[in-house]
Amino acid sequence: MTTAKPGPVDWTAVPDAPAATEVAAPTPARRDTIRRAARRTPWAVLAAVSIGGALGSLARYGLGVAFPTPTGGFPWTTFAVNVSGCLLIGVLMVLVTEVWGGRRLVRPFLGTGVLGGYTTFSTYVVDIQRLVDAHAADVALAYLAGTLVAALLATYAGLVVARASLRLVNREIR
Repeated sequence: MTTAKPGPVDWTAVPDAPAATEVAAPTPARRDTIRRAARRTPWAVLAAVSIGGALGSLARYGLGVAFPTPTGGFPWTTFAVNVSGCLLIGVLMVLVTEVWGGRRLVRPFLGTGVLGGYTTFSTYVVDIQRLVDAHAADVALAYLAGTLVAALLATYAGLVVARASLRLVNREIR
């Protein structure tokens, strides 16, 4: 069974097709709409995430170069980066919600940017595949489960420690 390929579209038959002048030169109303949309774009947030992401990625890259993983060996550097990043994410979430509530760029810069660039769960998946390819399935499985459990526990620990620290500081201030 063959399927007929659709022919070229006859745009003159389409009732709402824009005229060539409308496409080339937007109307004043359309230009105003574009300008309003550009003003609403959160440029400061995008810049904060971008700069933070660059810094976090550079830190992760530096640690990866300083502490490379041998073929078939447990990827301790990536493990440490992801677990420490999750711990810091837990601390940051407490600080952002309970201390720095009115600072709109702190969470995008530190959370999404720095810690998002620092942690590397894509490398975690690649490391697992490399371990499997190197016939180290037992290490891959330990790494897979160990990272997941350690990252969740580290996030929880960050939350608990940060909240306890805040209570202690607030008690001493009174």
